[in-house]
Amino acid sequence: MIQIDPRLPQDPPAGYVQQLVTRLYDVLRPMAEQINGISLGHASAHSTYTAAPTTGTWAKGDFVRNSAPAEAGTAGSKYVITGWICSVAGTPGTWLACRSLTGN
Repeated sequence: MIQIDPRLPQDPPAGYVQQLVTRLYDVLRPMAEQINGISLGHASAHSTYTAAPTTGTWAKGDFVRNSAPAEAGTAGSKYVITGWICSVAGTPGTWLACRSLTGN
């Protein structure tokens, strides 16, 4: 296990550097994927859910995309929930569905 002390040991034990590199890769890879996705105009996998968040601390205005959109509603007023927006900050906050009419 890597110590949480940010200073590297003077004489690292065998395998320490490899553990450090592996852990850095694990931490930095999702960040790089998110930045690359944003630069391409894609939603980040870290901000997609199948329902409004029920855990975590959220700020007013935070938005999460719906990773499993499906048409709902009745004929003539069908819609898709594109995501949820936090209308009141908190843990987990108050969430409102953002709906888009499909025209069906």
